[in-house]
Amino acid sequence: MKLEEVYDFLDKISPFELQEKWDNSGLIVGEMNREISQIVVSLDIDSDMIEEAGENTLFVVHHPLIFGSLSQLDFSKYPSNLLEKMILKKQSLVALHTNFDQTHLNRYVFEKILGFNIVSQEPFICRAEGKWHYHELLSAVKEKLGLSTLRVIGKKEIIHSVAMTTGAGASLMNEAEADCFLTGDIKYHDAMKAMSEDLMMVDIGHYESERFFAEILLDELKVLPILAIMANSKNPFHMEIL
Repeated sequence: MKLEEVYDFLDKISPFELQEKWDNSGLIVGEMNREISQIVVSLDIDSDMIEEAGENTLFVVHHPLIFGSLSQLDFSKYPSNLLEKMILKKQSLVALHTNFDQTHLNRYVFEKILGFNIVSQEPFICRAEGKWHYHELLSAVKEKLGLSTLRVIGKKEIIHSVAMTTGAGASLMNEAEADCFLTGDIKYHDAMKAMSEDLMMVDIGHYESERFFAEILLDELKVLPILAIMANSKNPFHMEIL
């Protein structure tokens, strides 16, 4: 199967034209006319995946390996070190990032993983309405995302609306329009702003909220006449208790 055929399929289920202007979804490494032997899907790509995969493998990942322009290829540094290994093995790479957030990932995590009923959805924000007690909501989020701790800004004993953006969505807090906003990578100054505006925010982790990408995409790829497998991407952070 040619890479172009897979690319066209991905474009149908999650159009690349939906990506944000700053994004770099689409073909990262490879050529459209190349024959591919298998597809490996993962949140990110790392050295172990490249080494374990055979020649002519196509990796389909969520996070683009290249953001912006590369001024040099120093093969001792990231991401050039990974690019060199893929090129030598004739491997290819396609990213589905902000386009896939809009078409699949946000809704899947909000509904299937967290169990909310969506009442409204914008490109990057899902919302639900109901009545949750503070500890009830936080306990459910921790359990369903497999989190040991949560960073929380503000406290509302009764919560009537919840919004969520997977990944790093703190910049969207003004558009959340909910009592509680769930997202990852909340910075200190974002937290200060949320506190001053009486918005409860919960940091659910970047990796933790997006790690479902591969299983969602793998299900879509089942209709293609080519082997597609899922690789377990690694969270770059780990908890250290001393």
